[in-house]
Amino acid sequence: MKAATIDVAEYEGRIRVALSGHWTLANLPTPVAAMEARLRDCAARDAEWDLEGVDRIDSVGAILLWRAWGHRWPAELAATAPQRAALERAANIRHERRSVPRYRRWITIETLGRLVFAAGRNLLDIVALIGQLLLDIVYLAIHPRDIPWREFSANVFKSGALALPVTALVGFLIGVVLSYLSSLQLKTFGADVYIVNLLGISIIRELGPVIVAVLVAGRSGSAMTAQIGVMRVTQEIDALATMGVSRSVRLVLPKVLALAVAMPLLVLWCAAAGILGGMVSANLEMGLAYGFFLDTLPKVVPVANLWIGLGKGFFFGMLIALLACHFGLKVRPNTESLSSKTTTAVVTAITAVIVVDAVFAIVTRNIGIPGSV
Repeated sequence: MKAATIDVAEYEGRIRVALSGHWTLANLPTPVAAMEARLRDCAARDAEWDLEGVDRIDSVGAILLWRAWGHRWPAELAATAPQRAALERAANIRHERRSVPRYRRWITIETLGRLVFAAGRNLLDIVALIGQLLLDIVYLAIHPRDIPWREFSANVFKSGALALPVTALVGFLIGVVLSYLSSLQLKTFGADVYIVNLLGISIIRELGPVIVAVLVAGRSGSAMTAQIGVMRVTQEIDALATMGVSRSVRLVLPKVLALAVAMPLLVLWCAAAGILGGMVSANLEMGLAYGFFLDTLPKVVPVANLWIGLGKGFFFGMLIALLACHFGLKVRPNTESLSSKTTTAVVTAITAVIVVDAVFAIVTRNIGIPGSV
């Protein structure tokens, strides 16, 4: 096949442009921008156009010529009937240009509006997902044989048991750091014994649940989103729907319940590791005996703090799993969407955990704090 060529000749002060070859997608030279620039230059000089030497022209070649002509017919054109038909089809294509906003502040307002509407849609979808899970729980209560025990136990193992080492390590180190930094100030005022109060309430009530939630959101939450997202990409979820298997019963509900069960246990485990690390650091820095620490801890830290920490773990677990499954189901069948939704799920889960923890702090401000009214 002949390549597309342009022959420019000048006679009697006139420019004549003769095209030849195959003006098709497969035969146009690359980069096409260079040829289009040459055609525009000829069109700007009010040239005569001769297309009779063109053997074949497709929609790509016709659109290229039409754009070079400035979306209008040249004054003099020699073309066959099929060539004119192809050019007319290119001329009938609507060329819409987006208008540039007059004021740049509208861009910010538009972006803010998009974020608000996107957040509203996500909130509605999460509420719908919660409603579906409640319906699934009612259905499984009536049909106990359909309870996905295997999926539930697998998620408890992956989200709970496999997370024990990292939560213990982080909890222990947090306890060591908090105890070491606090001891520097407490020794100044001769209040060494109050390290037990500080470590007990802060780790059991606040730091334990929040640290575990952040770790689980980054570890298990991202894994849940990625798993469901890959199933969306590979159309496994569509296959489940074709077989009549509920995706919420088999995929979402086991993850939510498993993380709701595993999170309080991880919080207790992390708090114990944090107390141990704080106790070791207090013994090394201030000489507090292990027996004194263990004997004083239940006296100065009311048991209500433990229940608040476990309750936070329960709600944080459900929240992380819901957000992870929600964004996993939103994944489109491409890898870019999978990566962006996984990142969005983790960031949203961590932000939501901090917001909910602030709400918990306000609601339970008079519970479990010695001397509170």
